[in-house]
Amino acid sequence: MGTVELLAMLGESPVVLIHGPRQCGKTTLAKQVAATHGYRYFTLDDAAVETAIFADAVGFVADLPEHAIIDEVQRAPKLLLAIKAVVDRDRRPGRLLLTGSSNLLLLPTLADSLAGRMAILRLHPLAQSEIERTKPSFLDDLFSASFPMQPATRLGAALAQRIAAGGYPEAIKRSATRRRRWYRDYVQSLMQRDVQEFARISALDVMPKLLAAAAAQTAKLVNISDLAAPFSLSRTTIRDYVGVLERVFLIEQLSPWHSNRLSRLIKTPKLHLGDTGLACALLGLDAASLWSDRSIFGALLETFVYQELKRHADARDDDIRFSHFRDKDGNEIDLILERGHRLAAVEVKASSTISPTDFRTLHRFREVVGERFAGAALLYDGEISVSVGHGVFAVPFSRLWQNASTTSSRHGPLI
Repeated sequence: MGTVELLAMLGESPVVLIHGPRQCGKTTLAKQVAATHGYRYFTLDDAAVETAIFADAVGFVADLPEHAIIDEVQRAPKLLLAIKAVVDRDRRPGRLLLTGSSNLLLLPTLADSLAGRMAILRLHPLAQSEIERTKPSFLDDLFSASFPMQPATRLGAALAQRIAAGGYPEAIKRSATRRRRWYRDYVQSLMQRDVQEFARISALDVMPKLLAAAAAQTAKLVNISDLAAPFSLSRTTIRDYVGVLERVFLIEQLSPWHSNRLSRLIKTPKLHLGDTGLACALLGLDAASLWSDRSIFGALLETFVYQELKRHADARDDDIRFSHFRDKDGNEIDLILERGHRLAAVEVKASSTISPTDFRTLHRFREVVGERFAGAALLYDGEISVSVGHGVFAVPFSRLWQNASTTSSRHGPLI
């Protein structure tokens, strides 16, 4: 995601927050704006800045230049209240650009303090389309039910390479061995820095182990009892720790889809790691071992698809919401996407072959939602996009990062 979207937000809102996990490019993006548009840069990683804010947050904000960047704002939550007071006196757009490595939206009192005053840009690790420098059309094709019947190359083990590499810029440029070491150091630094600063964690050494346990549960229904089993801690404590991991963007909980037309729906969220490269490193998997273990490959492939589509959606102007579907009879759909009144569905199959039964739940979903149905895709490792009728398609995985005019894909290592 480039500076264009960010500058558009700065042209409309007094405050813009870029938030996302550490090392996903927030500071780089902010400094690009600083270098070209006259913003002064301040960071709470600077001890002098941090001391000044904690001593007098209101005075610090009042003395800021007309256009300023404050990096790592999550380290001083009371700063947001001071910003609110200053912005209420002068609501000119583009006053402040903030970055944060913690999800401030999970703290209602802080989020509410800047409601209507702050635009939010969610930054992720790189999508495959960003790595490949393509403009994907998957979401548009999905909601218009119009995937062109065009050939693609089966990815095979190259798909496992993409999953294992992940999307962190500093990780993907390293060799597989050095990448795993980078991810381990990344987690350790995050625990000692952000987690220890803002959360009262009585057993900090548990957090990396809990994150690894979550990686093993990715794409499964959240089960706090299973996550708590290896630790001598209560389920309540583990639930709180899961919330901390969610707050620093390491994991996500995908809400269940619900409808008054269907009964017996499972109302438990699904757990997804924030990045599959990080998940593989936590599980000790490289591309070869991931490819050979089909059970964990299928789970990480589902997380890979979810994170790719989330990254595409967050780069768009329209609002696309994600959920999952599962009922007590075992019927499930990996992803339900909602744009306005329209609904689309995506199912993930870790195979190069498909059969009519693979589409049964997608067709059932189409019948249930009626006129709200926009389209559905079953993603598979095949060689062509084909319609199976009524707006339901089989689509190769490579179409996630290709657009309709792309005729080939790079299938070797990403580094």
